[in-house]
Amino acid sequence: MSEIEIKVPNIGDFKDVEVIEVLVSEGQTLKKNDPLITIESDKSSVEIPSNFDGKIKALKIKVGDKVSEGDLILTLENISKTKEEDDQKPVIKKEIKKTQIIDPKVQKIVTNQNNVLNISSASPKVRKFARELGVDIMQVKGSERGGRVIESDIKLFVASKSNNPVNNENKNKDKIKQEYPHSEFGEIEIKDIPRVKKLSSKYLMNSWTNIPHVTNHDEADITELEEFRTTLTDIYTGEKKKITPLAFIIKALTASLKKFPNFNSSIDDIEEGKMTVKKYFHIGIAVDTPHGLMVPKLRNADNKNINLISSELKKLSDQCRNLKIDKKELFGGSMTITSLGGIGGSFFTPIINFPEVAILGVGRSEKKQVFLDGKFVTRTMLPLSLSYDHRIIDGAEAARFNNELKENLGKNFAYKLAI
Repeated sequence: MSEIEIKVPNIGDFKDVEVIEVLVSEGQTLKKNDPLITIESDKSSVEIPSNFDGKIKALKIKVGDKVSEGDLILTLENISKTKEEDDQKPVIKKEIKKTQIIDPKVQKIVTNQNNVLNISSASPKVRKFARELGVDIMQVKGSERGGRVIESDIKLFVASKSNNPVNNENKNKDKIKQEYPHSEFGEIEIKDIPRVKKLSSKYLMNSWTNIPHVTNHDEADITELEEFRTTLTDIYTGEKKKITPLAFIIKALTASLKKFPNFNSSIDDIEEGKMTVKKYFHIGIAVDTPHGLMVPKLRNADNKNINLISSELKKLSDQCRNLKIDKKELFGGSMTITSLGGIGGSFFTPIINFPEVAILGVGRSEKKQVFLDGKFVTRTMLPLSLSYDHRIIDGAEAARFNNELKENLGKNFAYKLAI
Protein backbone atom coordinates (compact mmCIF):
# COMPACT_ATOMS: atom_id res chain seq x y z
CA MET A 1 0.00 0.00 0.00
CA SER A 2 1.51 3.35 -1.03
CA GLU A 3 0.51 6.99 -0.53
CA ILE A 4 -0.02 9.32 -3.50
CA GLU A 5 -0.20 13.10 -3.38
CA ILE A 6 -2.77 14.80 -5.65
CA LYS A 7 -1.79 18.40 -6.42
CA VAL A 8 -3.28 21.32 -8.35
CA PRO A 9 -2.21 20.85 -11.99
CA ASN A 10 -1.16 23.54 -14.44
CA ILE A 11 -4.00 26.08 -14.50
CA GLY A 12 -2.33 28.62 -16.71
CA ASP A 13 -1.27 32.01 -15.43
CA PHE A 14 -3.83 32.01 -12.62
CA LYS A 15 -2.63 32.16 -9.01
CA ASP A 16 -4.48 32.19 -5.70
CA VAL A 17 -7.70 30.94 -7.29
CA GLU A 18 -10.58 30.35 -4.88
CA VAL A 19 -11.91 26.85 -4.14
CA ILE A 20 -15.70 27.11 -4.43
CA GLU A 21 -16.62 23.41 -4.10
CA VAL A 22 -15.06 20.32 -2.53
CA LEU A 23 -16.67 17.35 -4.25
CA VAL A 24 -15.15 14.49 -2.22
CA SER A 25 -14.65 13.47 1.40
CA GLU A 26 -12.08 11.54 3.43
CA GLY A 27 -12.44 7.76 3.19
CA GLN A 28 -14.07 7.93 -0.23
CA THR A 29 -12.81 5.62 -2.96
CA LEU A 30 -11.92 7.39 -6.19
CA LYS A 31 -11.52 6.37 -9.77
CA LYS A 32 -9.29 8.16 -12.22
CA ASN A 33 -10.93 11.32 -13.65
CA ASP A 34 -13.44 11.65 -10.77
CA PRO A 35 -13.81 15.41 -9.99
CA LEU A 36 -12.20 16.54 -6.73
CA ILE A 37 -12.69 20.30 -6.39
CA THR A 38 -14.06 23.27 -8.34
CA ILE A 39 -12.02 26.44 -8.56
CA GLU A 40 -13.25 29.79 -9.81
CA SER A 41 -11.36 32.71 -11.33
CA ASP A 42 -12.80 36.02 -12.54
CA LYS A 43 -13.44 34.42 -15.93
CA SER A 44 -14.51 30.82 -15.36
CA SER A 45 -15.06 27.85 -13.06
CA VAL A 46 -13.01 24.66 -13.53
CA GLU A 47 -13.30 21.18 -12.02
CA ILE A 48 -10.00 19.49 -11.15
CA PRO A 49 -10.15 15.68 -11.50
CA SER A 50 -8.09 12.91 -9.93
CA ASN A 51 -5.40 11.35 -12.10
CA PHE A 52 -5.18 8.17 -9.95
CA ASP A 53 -7.41 5.49 -8.45
CA GLY A 54 -7.39 5.06 -4.70
CA LYS A 55 -8.95 5.80 -1.33
CA ILE A 56 -8.78 9.32 0.13
CA LYS A 57 -6.56 9.30 3.20
CA ALA A 58 -6.56 13.03 4.01
CA LEU A 59 -8.13 16.16 2.49
CA LYS A 60 -5.76 19.12 2.57
CA ILE A 61 -8.12 21.74 1.21
CA LYS A 62 -11.49 23.32 2.00
CA VAL A 63 -14.01 25.71 0.43
CA GLY A 64 -12.69 29.27 0.44
CA ASP A 65 -9.00 28.34 0.24
CA LYS A 66 -6.84 30.03 -2.39
CA VAL A 67 -4.75 27.65 -4.50
CA SER A 68 -2.11 27.79 -7.20
CA GLU A 69 -0.35 25.21 -9.33
CA GLY A 70 1.41 22.58 -7.20
CA ASP A 71 -0.66 23.04 -4.02
CA LEU A 72 -1.63 19.79 -2.31
CA ILE A 73 -5.31 18.82 -2.63
CA LEU A 74 -5.36 15.42 -0.89
CA THR A 75 -3.46 12.21 -0.31
CA LEU A 76 -4.56 8.82 -1.64
CA GLU A 77 -3.94 5.30 -0.48
CA ASN A 78 -3.05 3.33 -3.59
CA ILE A 79 -4.11 -0.20 -2.70
CA SER A 80 -2.04 -2.79 -4.59
CA LYS A 81 -3.79 -6.07 -5.28
CA THR A 82 -1.99 -9.30 -4.44
CA LYS A 83 -2.75 -12.67 -5.98
CA GLU A 84 -4.33 -13.75 -2.69
CA GLU A 85 -6.67 -10.73 -2.76
CA ASP A 86 -7.63 -11.47 -6.36
CA ASP A 87 -8.48 -15.07 -5.40
CA GLN A 88 -10.77 -13.76 -2.63
CA LYS A 89 -12.42 -11.14 -4.82
CA PRO A 90 -15.47 -13.25 -5.92
CA VAL A 91 -16.13 -14.27 -2.29
CA ILE A 92 -15.96 -10.64 -1.09
CA LYS A 93 -18.39 -9.51 -3.75
CA LYS A 94 -20.85 -12.20 -2.76
CA GLU A 95 -20.64 -11.27 0.91
CA ILE A 96 -21.21 -7.58 0.22
CA LYS A 97 -24.22 -8.35 -1.93
CA LYS A 98 -25.66 -10.50 0.81
CA THR A 99 -25.08 -7.81 3.43
CA GLN A 100 -26.87 -5.22 1.32
CA ILE A 101 -29.99 -7.35 1.29
CA ILE A 102 -29.94 -8.19 4.99
CA ASP A 103 -28.79 -4.91 6.55
CA PRO A 104 -30.68 -1.78 5.38
CA LYS A 105 -28.16 0.51 7.12
CA VAL A 106 -25.36 -0.77 4.91
CA GLN A 107 -27.60 -0.36 1.86
CA LYS A 108 -28.20 3.30 2.84
CA ILE A 109 -24.47 3.95 3.21
CA VAL A 110 -23.71 2.45 -0.20
CA THR A 111 -26.56 4.44 -1.80
CA ASN A 112 -25.36 7.73 -0.25
CA GLN A 113 -21.81 7.07 -1.46
CA ASN A 114 -23.08 6.44 -4.99
CA ASN A 115 -25.03 9.71 -4.83
CA VAL A 116 -21.89 11.61 -3.83
CA LEU A 117 -20.03 10.17 -6.81
CA ASN A 118 -22.85 11.16 -9.17
CA ILE A 119 -21.63 14.71 -9.71
CA SER A 120 -24.21 17.13 -11.10
CA SER A 121 -23.31 18.65 -14.44
CA ALA A 122 -23.86 22.41 -14.72
CA SER A 123 -22.27 25.47 -16.30
CA PRO A 124 -20.15 27.84 -14.18
CA LYS A 125 -22.95 30.43 -14.40
CA VAL A 126 -25.51 27.97 -13.02
CA ARG A 127 -23.13 26.84 -10.25
CA LYS A 128 -22.62 30.47 -9.25
CA PHE A 129 -26.40 31.03 -9.26
CA ALA A 130 -26.83 28.02 -6.95
CA ARG A 131 -24.16 29.28 -4.55
CA GLU A 132 -25.78 32.73 -4.38
CA LEU A 133 -29.06 31.08 -3.31
CA GLY A 134 -27.27 28.81 -0.82
CA VAL A 135 -28.22 25.69 -2.79
CA ASP A 136 -26.10 22.53 -2.78
CA ILE A 137 -26.14 21.75 -6.50
CA MET A 138 -25.44 18.08 -5.70
CA GLN A 139 -29.02 17.84 -4.39
CA VAL A 140 -30.63 19.32 -7.50
CA LYS A 141 -32.05 16.99 -10.14
CA GLY A 142 -31.16 18.19 -13.63
CA SER A 143 -33.84 18.32 -16.33
CA GLU A 144 -31.52 18.54 -19.32
CA ARG A 145 -29.87 15.69 -21.23
CA GLY A 146 -27.54 13.62 -19.07
CA GLY A 147 -28.96 15.19 -15.88
CA ARG A 148 -27.47 18.61 -16.60
CA VAL A 149 -28.72 21.25 -14.17
CA ILE A 150 -30.05 24.59 -15.44
CA GLU A 151 -31.31 27.72 -13.59
CA SER A 152 -34.96 26.66 -13.70
CA ASP A 153 -34.05 23.40 -11.93
CA ILE A 154 -32.51 25.39 -9.08
CA LYS A 155 -35.57 27.66 -8.85
CA LEU A 156 -37.86 24.62 -8.65
CA PHE A 157 -35.61 23.13 -5.97
CA VAL A 158 -35.80 26.34 -3.90
CA ALA A 159 -39.58 26.48 -4.37
CA SER A 160 -39.99 22.89 -3.18
CA LYS A 161 -38.01 23.67 -0.04
CA SER A 162 -39.99 26.86 0.60
CA ASN A 163 -43.30 24.99 0.35
CA ASN A 164 -42.20 22.23 2.71
CA PRO A 165 -43.25 23.05 6.33
CA VAL A 166 -40.63 20.70 7.75
CA ASN A 167 -37.82 22.35 5.80
CA ASN A 168 -39.08 25.80 6.78
CA GLU A 169 -39.12 24.78 10.44
CA ASN A 170 -35.56 23.44 10.28
CA LYS A 171 -34.40 26.54 8.41
CA ASN A 172 -35.86 28.81 11.09
CA LYS A 173 -34.18 26.80 13.83
CA ASP A 174 -30.83 27.03 12.06
CA LYS A 175 -31.23 30.78 11.66
CA ILE A 176 -31.96 31.25 15.36
CA LYS A 177 -28.85 29.28 16.29
CA GLN A 178 -26.68 31.42 14.04
CA GLU A 179 -27.86 34.83 15.31
CA TYR A 180 -27.14 36.77 18.47
CA PRO A 181 -30.26 37.97 20.28
CA HIS A 182 -31.13 41.51 19.20
CA SER A 183 -31.39 42.54 22.85
CA GLU A 184 -27.62 42.12 23.27
CA PHE A 185 -27.07 45.24 21.19
CA GLY A 186 -29.56 47.61 22.79
CA GLU A 187 -33.17 48.26 23.68
CA ILE A 188 -35.78 46.44 21.59
CA GLU A 189 -39.55 45.98 21.39
CA ILE A 190 -41.34 42.76 20.41
CA LYS A 191 -44.51 43.30 18.34
CA ASP A 192 -46.92 40.98 16.57
CA ILE A 193 -46.78 40.97 12.78
CA PRO A 194 -50.17 42.26 11.51
CA ARG A 195 -52.49 39.42 10.54
CA VAL A 196 -52.94 40.68 6.97
CA LYS A 197 -49.17 40.73 6.42
CA LYS A 198 -48.81 37.20 7.79
CA LEU A 199 -51.55 35.98 5.46
CA SER A 200 -50.12 37.72 2.39
CA SER A 201 -46.52 36.63 3.02
CA LYS A 202 -47.10 33.03 1.88
CA TYR A 203 -48.70 34.25 -1.37
CA LEU A 204 -45.79 36.62 -2.00
CA MET A 205 -43.25 33.86 -1.32
CA ASN A 206 -45.12 31.46 -3.61
CA SER A 207 -45.21 34.05 -6.39
CA TRP A 208 -41.57 35.07 -6.09
CA THR A 209 -40.18 31.52 -5.96
CA ASN A 210 -42.42 29.95 -8.62
CA ILE A 211 -42.85 32.69 -11.22
CA PRO A 212 -39.89 33.81 -13.37
CA HIS A 213 -40.33 37.58 -13.06
CA VAL A 214 -39.15 40.10 -15.66
CA THR A 215 -39.92 43.85 -15.40
CA ASN A 216 -40.26 46.25 -18.33
CA HIS A 217 -39.77 49.94 -17.42
CA ASP A 218 -41.18 52.75 -19.54
CA GLU A 219 -42.77 56.22 -19.36
CA ALA A 220 -46.15 57.40 -20.62
CA ASP A 221 -46.83 60.96 -21.73
CA ILE A 222 -49.99 61.95 -19.84
CA THR A 223 -49.87 65.70 -20.46
CA GLU A 224 -53.24 65.91 -22.23
CA LEU A 225 -54.82 63.38 -19.88
CA GLU A 226 -53.86 65.50 -16.84
CA GLU A 227 -55.12 68.68 -18.48
CA PHE A 228 -58.41 66.96 -19.21
CA ARG A 229 -58.68 65.37 -15.75
CA THR A 230 -58.07 68.61 -13.86
CA THR A 231 -60.74 70.49 -15.82
CA LEU A 232 -63.58 68.00 -15.24
CA THR A 233 -66.64 69.56 -13.60
CA ASP A 234 -70.08 68.39 -12.54
CA ILE A 235 -72.61 69.35 -15.22
CA TYR A 236 -75.29 70.02 -12.59
CA THR A 237 -73.40 71.85 -9.84
CA GLY A 238 -70.45 73.20 -11.79
CA GLU A 239 -68.13 71.95 -9.04
CA LYS A 240 -64.75 70.51 -9.91
CA LYS A 241 -64.67 66.71 -9.93
CA LYS A 242 -62.03 64.95 -7.84
CA ILE A 243 -61.06 61.96 -9.97
CA THR A 244 -57.63 60.42 -9.43
CA PRO A 245 -55.33 59.44 -12.30
CA LEU A 246 -55.78 55.80 -11.19
CA ALA A 247 -59.33 55.75 -12.59
CA PHE A 248 -57.98 56.65 -16.04
CA ILE A 249 -55.13 54.12 -15.72
CA ILE A 250 -57.68 51.38 -14.98
CA LYS A 251 -59.62 52.21 -18.16
CA ALA A 252 -56.41 52.38 -20.21
CA LEU A 253 -55.20 49.05 -18.81
CA THR A 254 -58.54 47.38 -19.54
CA ALA A 255 -58.38 48.54 -23.15
CA SER A 256 -54.84 47.13 -23.42
CA LEU A 257 -55.92 43.77 -21.96
CA LYS A 258 -58.56 43.45 -24.68
CA LYS A 259 -55.86 43.75 -27.32
CA PHE A 260 -53.37 41.47 -25.51
CA PRO A 261 -55.45 38.61 -23.98
CA ASN A 262 -52.36 36.71 -22.77
CA PHE A 263 -52.02 39.32 -20.03
CA ASN A 264 -55.53 38.44 -18.85
CA SER A 265 -54.73 34.77 -18.24
CA SER A 266 -53.55 32.29 -15.62
CA ILE A 267 -51.43 29.16 -15.91
CA ASP A 268 -53.39 26.09 -14.85
CA ASP A 269 -50.70 23.48 -15.35
CA ILE A 270 -47.45 24.34 -17.13
CA GLU A 271 -46.61 20.63 -17.48
CA GLU A 272 -49.90 19.91 -19.27
CA GLY A 273 -49.58 23.08 -21.34
CA LYS A 274 -52.92 24.53 -20.20
CA MET A 275 -53.80 28.15 -19.46
CA THR A 276 -57.04 30.00 -18.71
CA VAL A 277 -57.77 33.10 -20.77
CA LYS A 278 -60.35 35.24 -18.95
CA LYS A 279 -63.16 36.98 -20.79
CA TYR A 280 -63.90 39.29 -17.86
CA PHE A 281 -61.93 42.37 -16.79
CA HIS A 282 -61.57 42.53 -13.01
CA ILE A 283 -58.69 44.88 -12.12
CA GLY A 284 -56.90 44.37 -8.81
CA ILE A 285 -56.00 47.53 -6.89
CA ALA A 286 -53.25 47.40 -4.26
CA VAL A 287 -54.57 49.31 -1.23
CA ASP A 288 -52.20 50.49 1.49
CA THR A 289 -53.88 49.99 4.89
CA PRO A 290 -52.70 50.15 8.53
CA HIS A 291 -53.12 46.36 8.59
CA GLY A 292 -50.97 45.69 5.52
CA LEU A 293 -51.37 45.59 1.74
CA MET A 294 -54.71 44.34 0.40
CA VAL A 295 -55.72 43.84 -3.25
CA PRO A 296 -59.49 44.02 -3.83
CA LYS A 297 -60.87 43.63 -7.36
CA LEU A 298 -62.77 46.29 -9.24
CA ARG A 299 -65.18 44.11 -11.21
CA ASN A 300 -66.11 44.55 -14.89
CA ALA A 301 -64.00 47.66 -15.38
CA ASP A 302 -64.70 47.52 -19.12
CA ASN A 303 -68.39 48.29 -18.53
CA LYS A 304 -67.89 51.27 -16.19
CA ASN A 305 -67.20 54.93 -16.88
CA ILE A 306 -64.66 57.09 -15.10
CA ASN A 307 -67.16 58.45 -12.56
CA LEU A 308 -68.33 54.98 -11.49
CA ILE A 309 -64.76 53.62 -11.32
CA SER A 310 -63.72 56.58 -9.18
CA SER A 311 -66.57 56.07 -6.69
CA GLU A 312 -65.98 52.30 -6.51
CA LEU A 313 -62.26 52.85 -5.87
CA LYS A 314 -63.10 54.94 -2.82
CA LYS A 315 -65.61 52.36 -1.60
CA LEU A 316 -63.16 49.44 -1.97
CA SER A 317 -60.37 51.38 -0.24
CA ASP A 318 -62.61 52.23 2.72
CA GLN A 319 -63.76 48.61 3.05
CA CYS A 320 -60.16 47.40 3.12
CA ARG A 321 -59.00 49.97 5.68
CA ASN A 322 -61.93 49.10 7.94
CA LEU A 323 -61.53 45.33 7.32
CA LYS A 324 -65.05 45.18 5.90
CA ILE A 325 -64.07 43.66 2.56
CA ASP A 326 -65.44 40.22 1.67
CA LYS A 327 -62.63 37.66 1.31
CA LYS A 328 -63.85 36.62 -2.13
CA GLU A 329 -63.31 40.17 -3.41
CA LEU A 330 -59.55 39.65 -2.99
CA PHE A 331 -59.54 36.86 -5.59
CA GLY A 332 -60.48 36.34 -9.24
CA GLY A 333 -58.56 39.18 -10.85
CA SER A 334 -57.39 39.84 -14.40
CA MET A 335 -54.35 41.99 -13.60
CA THR A 336 -53.25 44.18 -10.71
CA ILE A 337 -52.21 47.85 -10.49
CA THR A 338 -49.97 48.96 -7.64
CA SER A 339 -49.47 52.72 -7.49
CA LEU A 340 -46.90 54.67 -5.49
CA GLY A 341 -47.84 57.94 -7.16
CA GLY A 342 -49.41 59.36 -4.03
CA ILE A 343 -46.30 58.60 -1.98
CA GLY A 344 -43.36 59.13 -4.33
CA GLY A 345 -40.72 57.28 -6.30
CA SER A 346 -40.46 56.38 -9.94
CA PHE A 347 -39.59 52.85 -11.12
CA PHE A 348 -39.70 49.66 -9.02
CA THR A 349 -40.17 45.90 -9.43
CA PRO A 350 -43.66 44.81 -8.32
CA ILE A 351 -44.30 41.13 -7.50
CA ILE A 352 -46.97 39.42 -9.59
CA ASN A 353 -50.19 38.67 -7.71
CA PHE A 354 -50.58 34.89 -8.27
CA PRO A 355 -52.37 33.37 -10.17
CA GLU A 356 -52.27 36.42 -12.45
CA VAL A 357 -49.42 36.66 -14.96
CA ALA A 358 -48.68 40.41 -14.87
CA ILE A 359 -48.79 43.46 -12.63
CA LEU A 360 -48.47 47.17 -13.43
CA GLY A 361 -46.45 49.38 -11.10
CA VAL A 362 -47.12 53.13 -11.34
CA GLY A 363 -44.79 55.80 -9.98
CA ARG A 364 -45.28 59.52 -9.40
CA SER A 365 -45.74 61.62 -12.54
CA GLU A 366 -43.15 64.30 -13.20
CA LYS A 367 -42.72 67.21 -15.60
CA LYS A 368 -39.72 66.63 -17.88
CA GLN A 369 -38.06 68.11 -20.93
CA VAL A 370 -38.90 65.78 -23.83
CA PHE A 371 -37.62 66.03 -27.41
CA LEU A 372 -40.81 66.17 -29.48
CA ASP A 373 -41.36 67.28 -33.07
CA GLY A 374 -37.80 68.53 -33.40
CA LYS A 375 -37.62 70.52 -30.16
CA PHE A 376 -37.54 70.14 -26.38
CA VAL A 377 -40.89 70.69 -24.66
CA THR A 378 -42.17 70.25 -21.11
CA ARG A 379 -44.37 67.16 -20.77
CA THR A 380 -45.92 65.27 -17.85
CA MET A 381 -44.41 61.79 -17.78
CA LEU A 382 -45.74 58.78 -15.83
CA PRO A 383 -43.29 55.97 -14.82
CA LEU A 384 -44.57 52.48 -15.64
CA SER A 385 -43.10 49.22 -14.28
CA LEU A 386 -44.64 46.15 -15.90
CA SER A 387 -43.68 42.83 -14.26
CA TYR A 388 -44.70 39.73 -16.19
CA ASP A 389 -44.52 35.93 -16.04
CA HIS A 390 -41.88 34.95 -18.59
CA ARG A 391 -43.41 31.47 -18.98
CA ILE A 392 -46.39 33.02 -20.80
CA ILE A 393 -45.23 36.48 -21.88
CA ASP A 394 -41.99 37.22 -23.68
CA GLY A 395 -40.07 40.49 -23.78
CA ALA A 396 -41.29 41.62 -27.18
CA GLU A 397 -44.92 41.10 -26.21
CA ALA A 398 -44.40 43.02 -22.97
CA ALA A 399 -42.83 45.94 -24.84
CA ARG A 400 -45.77 46.01 -27.27
CA PHE A 401 -48.22 45.91 -24.36
CA ASN A 402 -46.50 48.89 -22.72
CA ASN A 403 -46.59 50.77 -26.03
CA GLU A 404 -50.33 50.13 -26.30
CA LEU A 405 -50.83 51.25 -22.70
CA LYS A 406 -48.87 54.45 -23.34
CA GLU A 407 -51.01 55.12 -26.39
CA ASN A 408 -54.16 54.60 -24.32
CA LEU A 409 -52.93 57.12 -21.75
CA GLY A 410 -51.77 59.58 -24.37
CA LYS A 411 -53.09 62.40 -26.48
CA ASN A 412 -56.84 62.44 -27.25
CA PHE A 413 -57.52 59.01 -25.73
CA ALA A 414 -58.50 60.55 -22.38
CA TYR A 415 -61.76 61.74 -23.90
CA LYS A 416 -62.67 58.20 -24.96
CA LEU A 417 -61.82 56.84 -21.53
CA ALA A 418 -64.20 59.24 -19.84
CA ILE A 419 -67.21 57.80 -21.65
